[in-house]
Amino acid sequence: MKQNELRPPEGTKHERKRVGRGDGSGHGTYSGRGCKGQKARSGGGVRLGFEGGQLPLILKLPRRRGFTNIFRTEYNIVNVGQLAVFSAGMGVTPEELHRAGLIKSLGRPTKILGSGTIEHPLIVRADKFSSSAAQKIVAAGGRVEQA
Repeated sequence: MKQNELRPPEGTKHERKRVGRGDGSGHGTYSGRGCKGQKARSGGGVRLGFEGGQLPLILKLPRRRGFTNIFRTEYNIVNVGQLAVFSAGMGVTPEELHRAGLIKSLGRPTKILGSGTIEHPLIVRADKFSSSAAQKIVAAGGRVEQA
């Protein structure tokens, strides 16, 4: 078999339907548009969402307001209370948090928030800390390190 002998499988190629080319073609006279009316005209039809003059659904629904900041930084969030799973004096890094199942992925920066309490000292390394989280970690005898 040569490259010039290759043909597409039977039935995969279709000719374009040519309407308005005489009655003998089977698609003459009204050219598949029916008889008169808005949709039979050139450029005819209604815009997207038009409901015949009835108040469209899109106008009945409440509008979203404001905007979404596309440059926003999404953080992995961990609360101070969740750090109780680590033993005293241990170094807590995003990798350790991931291993412990407290964060889902390492692709985002990690932020420690101040909800909950911590009883034992830990050396916590993260990208960001809330002020209350940093105070609680230091008050428990631990250390806060910015990654």
